[in-house]
Amino acid sequence: MMQRKITKEIHIGGVAVGGNAPIVVQSMTNTDTRDIETTVAQVNRLEEAGCEVIRVAVLDLEAARAIKHIRNQIHIPLIADIHFDHRLAVASIENGAQAIRINPGNIGGENKLRHVVDAAKAHNLPIRVGVNSGSVEKDILAKYGKPVPEALVESALRNVSLLEKQGFFEIKISIKSSDAMATVAAYRQLAEATEYPLHLGVTEAGGLIAGTVKSSVALGILLSEGIGDTIRISLTRDPVEEIRVAYELLRALHIRERGPELISCPTCGRCGINLFSLAEEVEKHIQNMTSPLKVAVMGCIVNGPGEAKEADIGVAGGKGTGIIFKKGTLYKKIPEKNLLTVFLSELDKVAREKALQQEEDKNTSLKEVPKV
Repeated sequence: MMQRKITKEIHIGGVAVGGNAPIVVQSMTNTDTRDIETTVAQVNRLEEAGCEVIRVAVLDLEAARAIKHIRNQIHIPLIADIHFDHRLAVASIENGAQAIRINPGNIGGENKLRHVVDAAKAHNLPIRVGVNSGSVEKDILAKYGKPVPEALVESALRNVSLLEKQGFFEIKISIKSSDAMATVAAYRQLAEATEYPLHLGVTEAGGLIAGTVKSSVALGILLSEGIGDTIRISLTRDPVEEIRVAYELLRALHIRERGPELISCPTCGRCGINLFSLAEEVEKHIQNMTSPLKVAVMGCIVNGPGEAKEADIGVAGGKGTGIIFKKGTLYKKIPEKNLLTVFLSELDKVAREKALQQEEDKNTSLKEVPKV
């Protein structure tokens, strides 16, 4: 993996983006922002899953005014997503948005953009310049024929210059295509052309499988090359799934780890239990845990523990009985009918022990820091 490109550091509320800050995981609600209760409930579920910044759609002034009520009930920074109407951007800022996402070129002209910039300066918040393949300006499209990577980059830099012209530099940029490799090419060019932090994503990526694959290909390549400061996995699903995929991608790249890693075998003719169901139940159980465990769900008592010997705790099944193992060593045998219940209980114990050990290690390291 290449060394990460160091970009300008900005702040969305209390979350640092760019510079040496960790890659930030974010998502977007799919609720009606005007429905405050439902939106807050979804954001709270996203927080539990590890979402660090949330974006909401602002369709009208009612949605902009709802932001202040939403912010009072959530704990992560909120970005307002605006299209075309500068009044909605200003209203969102005045109602507590901690960043906004706009395309400066379609906000209504230089004078209207100035109102947005003045509000952002007054409230000390950044602006994300968001360009995608469907929003490239007509003259740029005419120049390139279609929204190729060069067109996306030219559009983004043009829109950034509109903000810089008004003395605004707290900027984050995204340029998204629904084509994974076009997205990669565009961000590579943009990373060479600017020092602003970059938000990575593939737009209109698709459902769980297609969206996960396309996003993982594009973002995996870019992150492995040191490009990117925040990410969103766009899926036509419950946005909580976006967070789960994002952290699995970061884990696979050895960039960030959050919560347990699930190891499970693909099954074969030796499998004597309903492994699909067992793995699914375990996956549901661990999704909101934060301790960095390795958890294995294996279908074969004979080979399972050996194949998953690095797991902190694992389970393997056979006909009528199953075993729980730790670091590849047999811990206890359990009747098959009780296997899931007992395993989840043991898993919780290991998670608590791991959390306590982490806290002890943290306290020890703090004590060892020499006093100045």
